[in-house]
Amino acid sequence: MAPIAMTIAKTPEPPYYAAVFTSERTGDIAGYDAMAAAMLELASRQPGFLGMESARTEIGITVSYWADLASIRQWKANMEHRQAQRLGRERWYAAYRVRIARVEREYGVLQEET
Repeated sequence: MAPIAMTIAKTPEPPYYAAVFTSERTGDIAGYDAMAAAMLELASRQPGFLGMESARTEIGITVSYWADLASIRQWKANMEHRQAQRLGRERWYAAYRVRIARVEREYGVLQEET
């Protein structure tokens, strides 16, 4: 599987939804990066998926963008994603929170694609 480039997501005009996943990792890193890449690939094929941004340092923050709440519910229920959730709870996360928000407004500058 080819890796998907992580850049600032190019989202449509609001409104749309953001699922914000914040985590504190355990010391167990075996398989984590491969699973994260697989989940990004899987999410990108999910109806309603708009993009994703992720940063992992002292805490991990991943924001995925979705067209609507139904798309987020379908992603949460996806069987492969459920397996990754289980492994995360058992091995990779000491603590985590998921927050769902409606994006009402956005602004900024995106780098031009070359």
